[in-house]
Amino acid sequence: MGAGTLQRSDKRRGRRRSGHRPMSEINVTPFVDVMLVLLIIFMVAAPLLTTGVPVELPKTAASALPAEEEQPLTITLTADDKVILQETEVELETLVPKLRAIAAERDNDKVFLRADGAIPYERVMVVMGALNAGGFYSIGLVTDSGGPELNETDE
Repeated sequence: MGAGTLQRSDKRRGRRRSGHRPMSEINVTPFVDVMLVLLIIFMVAAPLLTTGVPVELPKTAASALPAEEEQPLTITLTADDKVILQETEVELETLVPKLRAIAAERDNDKVFLRADGAIPYERVMVVMGALNAGGFYSIGLVTDSGGPELNETDE
């Protein structure tokens, strides 16, 4: 009689142990939470990475252009008379051959020209001529918003 009770208690112990098996299911909720936080961080940080070279852009009342699929090429003219292609400083004499090489690889001929407000107009036009000679015909001039609005008045 005693041996039978021991066997029953062993079976019960085995059932208890099998009831506390490790879970084989993965809880994805913490993983999704971390991914959403990282997504928000990248969405906030991405626009900050595109500015590149600091320039004092002129202010206008024009609205922003719609976003493109391919990132447009950016040329920056700084106040200290440097020409910067994307984030690399280039000499004005070598700008046209570099632009031709870039234009051959791109589907889009759009380029953004960022020029410091203190740059003479002639210098900006020289660079625009180089952009045109390099194969870029769609040139967008980058400005800051908040400039004076020119409203028509009937006086």
